[in-house]
Amino acid sequence: MTKMADSGSSVEITEGCRLPVLRKNQEHEDEWPLAEILSVKEVSGRKLYYVHYIDFNKRLDEWVTADRLDMKKLQFPKKEAKTPTKNGLPGSRPSSPEREVRKSLELNLQSATAPSRGKTLPTPKRKVETVPLATQVSPATPVPSLPSSAEASQASVFPAVRETNTFKSREDHEQLSSLTTNGTARRLIPSQPGRKRKANCGGTDEQYCCLAADEPIPECKTTNEMIKVLQYNNPQSASVFLPPPEDSQDSSDGIPTAPRMTGSLVSDRSHDDIVTRMKNIECIELGRHRLKPWYFSPYPQELTALPILYLCEFCLKYLKSLKCLQRHLTKCNLRHPPGNEIYRKGTISFFEIDGRKNKTYSQNLCLLAKCFLDHKTLYYDTDPFLFYVMTEYDSKGFHIVGYFSKEKESTEDYNVACILTLPPYQRRGYGKLLIEFSYELSKVEGKTGTPEKPLSDLGLLSYRSYWSQTILEILMDLKPDNGERPQITINEISEITSVKKEDVISTLQYLNLINYYKGQYILTLSEDIVDGHERAMQKRHLRIDPKCLHFTPKDWSKRGKW
Repeated sequence: MTKMADSGSSVEITEGCRLPVLRKNQEHEDEWPLAEILSVKEVSGRKLYYVHYIDFNKRLDEWVTADRLDMKKLQFPKKEAKTPTKNGLPGSRPSSPEREVRKSLELNLQSATAPSRGKTLPTPKRKVETVPLATQVSPATPVPSLPSSAEASQASVFPAVRETNTFKSREDHEQLSSLTTNGTARRLIPSQPGRKRKANCGGTDEQYCCLAADEPIPECKTTNEMIKVLQYNNPQSASVFLPPPEDSQDSSDGIPTAPRMTGSLVSDRSHDDIVTRMKNIECIELGRHRLKPWYFSPYPQELTALPILYLCEFCLKYLKSLKCLQRHLTKCNLRHPPGNEIYRKGTISFFEIDGRKNKTYSQNLCLLAKCFLDHKTLYYDTDPFLFYVMTEYDSKGFHIVGYFSKEKESTEDYNVACILTLPPYQRRGYGKLLIEFSYELSKVEGKTGTPEKPLSDLGLLSYRSYWSQTILEILMDLKPDNGERPQITINEISEITSVKKEDVISTLQYLNLINYYKGQYILTLSEDIVDGHERAMQKRHLRIDPKCLHFTPKDWSKRGKW
C-alpha cells in the first residue's frame, strides 16, 4: 500500500514523493496529472520542485512552485525491502533459475580453465577469453521469437537478443536464451536441430503470416503463393509475396538488450540516475533561434548554471556569454558545416562529415542533438560514424536545420543511427526530407536500409508516415497488364524504395491493408486510404531530386581504421 500524507499536517516533500501537479494541456485547460518529485531546490527563499509527469514524455518535465502541488494526495516513496535471507545466513539471497544457470556456467568455465592438481602435464598454450554474461554481443543471428498482437503494436522496439561468444555448446545457449541484460526471465523458444533463421512458406521453418486482425491464419503451402491487391471502385490491383519478417519494427518483444559493440548509439537504461533524468541546460542560443532543451546533455558542469548557453551556428562551439560568442565569430571562418557538400537544390544543401576527420564538430553536434534525443547515448568516439547535415542557405551562410548519422560499416543494414530536426524547423517537412535523403544514399549504395531501433515517439511517427506514403505511391502507380491485375512482390517494393522488407511488411500491417480472400493474400486499398494519401502528397512540397545528388559510396571495409 502507498502511504498517503495527512492533509492537516505540514509535511516536507522529498525526492521520490508523488502527487498531482497542476499543468496546462494542449487545449490550455487545467489538469492535475500524477507526478514524481525528482529534485528540490531553494531560490530566493522559495522552494522549487523538479517534477516528472507519470506516463508523459520526459520533455514535459519542469520546475514548479509549491502552489501547483496538491498536498492532499501526497504519496511518500516506498521503503526498499531488505535482502531476504537463505538458510538463516544473512546476506545470502534465495536461489532463482537465472542465478542457478549463471552459477553452473561459471563452474563449467572454472573447471575448464582451472589447472589439475598433482602432477602437471605440459599442455599447449591456449588463450582463454572470458566474456561477461549478456554484456558483450557479437553480430550473430538474433534468437527467433514469434511476435504477438500486443507486441506488434509497440511504439518503441528494442533489437532482439543476440548470441554471445561465451557458449561452446548449443545447450548452453538454449539455457541462456531466456535471460535478458537486466536479469529478468524471458519465455524460452524451443529450437529444432538444423533450423535456419529465415523461413520459407514451403519449408518446415517458423512461418510469420501477415494478415488482418480479424482473419484466420491459413496454411502456406507453396513458396510462390501470391497476394493480390484490390482497390475499391478501381479494378487496379497487384500480387505480393510475403517473406517472413526478421527484425521488423513491430516484431520485437520489447525487451532491451545490451548495446552493440560497434558504433551503436542506443542508450543503455541501466545507468540512468537522478542527474541524467533532469534537464541541465536552461536555454540555448543558436544563430537567430533560442531553443529550450528537452532532455539532459553532458555539457561541461560550469555551463549548466548559466541562463543561456551560446553556440556558434557554423562550428557549434559552445561559449558562456554573448561577448565570448562575438569574439569567437571574428575568428571563426566557417560559414557552412565542414565536409563535402553532396547535395544542393534551391536553398537546401546536405554536407557529408567524417567523424574522424572532423571530430570536434561531430562531438559538438552530438552534444546539441542529445538535448532533443532521449533514447540515444553520447559517444565521444565519433570515428565510426558519418554525419549528414542539412542546411538552409541565405546571405549569411548555411544554417543547420537537422542531421542524421550512420555507421560507416553496419552489420545490420542500419542506414540511420540518430536523426533530428531542430525544433524551429519541425512540422515543416524537413523530417521526411532527411529520411528520404537517407534512403537515396542507400539506393546509390545498392542496399536496403532501416533506422536503428528504438525510435523515439516523433521519429516513429515520421518514419511511419514516410513508409506509408512511399509504399502507397508505388501501389497506386501500378498499371494493369493485359487486363490482368498487376503483380508486384515485397522484394520488388524493397528494391525500388531501398526500404527493408521487414519495414515494408510492418507498414502494410500498420495500414491494415493485408487480408486473406478466397485462398489468396490481398492488399485492399479503400477510398479513405487513397483520398488520405492524395491529400498528404499535395502537402508534401519538399522532395529530394536524385539528379542533384553527387555522392560516391566508399568501401569502408578496405580502409583499415578509416
